[in-house]
Amino acid sequence: MSLFAARLLSWFDRHGRHDLPWQHPRSAYRVWISEIMLQQTRVEAVIPYFQAFMARLPDVRALAGAPLDEVLHLWSGLGYYARARNLHRAARLVQERHGGELPAERAALEALPGIGRSTAAAILAQAHGQPEAILDGNVRRVLARHAAVEGWPGSTAVQSRLWELAEARLPRERMGDYTQAIMDLGATVCRRTQPACQRCPVASDCAALAQGRTSDLPTPRPGRALPLRTRWAALVIAPAGVYLERREPAGIWGGLYSMPEAEQPEDLRDAVLSRWTHAREEARNTGDRIAHVFSHYRLDLRILRFRLPAAACGIMEGGGSIWYNSRLPVRVGLPAPIERFLKDQGTIDNGANR
Repeated sequence: MSLFAARLLSWFDRHGRHDLPWQHPRSAYRVWISEIMLQQTRVEAVIPYFQAFMARLPDVRALAGAPLDEVLHLWSGLGYYARARNLHRAARLVQERHGGELPAERAALEALPGIGRSTAAAILAQAHGQPEAILDGNVRRVLARHAAVEGWPGSTAVQSRLWELAEARLPRERMGDYTQAIMDLGATVCRRTQPACQRCPVASDCAALAQGRTSDLPTPRPGRALPLRTRWAALVIAPAGVYLERREPAGIWGGLYSMPEAEQPEDLRDAVLSRWTHAREEARNTGDRIAHVFSHYRLDLRILRFRLPAAACGIMEGGGSIWYNSRLPVRVGLPAPIERFLKDQGTIDNGANR
């Protein structure tokens, strides 16, 4: 066993996280779901989502047989919804090709939607004890500091070097614990800011600490200003609820339900008033808007309000659109910013559709 791994495992036994819900039991399915949820998301935020997901969809068969709307509903608020769509697709492929059991070979796992090298390795190491290295954000930070690796970890050359370091430090046993340990070290000790080096089990030979460079490494991504994108959304309110449409399967908020949108307010206004001739547009320039930051742009979603009389709408529109309100039993996924906005307007009771 490498000296790095021995020290890390000794630290994990005393200070690691041993009560995470996906550790009991540490099955391939539970590890898979947790790993996908944990991408770009903190453990504390994931735990309640994971527990709710497991309560409804406890195995591959249940996930494969569930409607996509239900999966997206359970995912609502976690963001990066392509993860949920890929989970659903992958579960159906596992059901078709592998008899409902996640394969225990890296190549077969990586052939599934949404599973890359690090996620496949995490499943194999934690569920099967296989000697596989992972390289998530926490691990990249630990290794980049410990070996003083220069350069942005997202670049091909730096990532290749970090994979070499990750594989060289693997133990010969306790792969599941080691995998959790190195993730825990990055999350709780070797933090992005203010790392607790005095509590680190591998501080004695950490090159970044010796060089006084823990705040410089890993090298940040080259800066770039996010462009601002302005769009318009229609808040169409009727006694039946708020009109929502299912978005296209791909792209931002793919497959979720949201308000109709357009690039220009005139186009949106014409579309609404031509569809519902009885619609009454409420006062313009109310200032209602939704601001949200995505990974590659900032969204400024400005709201036009319309109100319909009871006779102008039905309970369900069909064809990928609904009237959404607290009395409907339908369970669908909404983008978190849209759901927050609707709740703030008093158009959806808090938790009514969960």
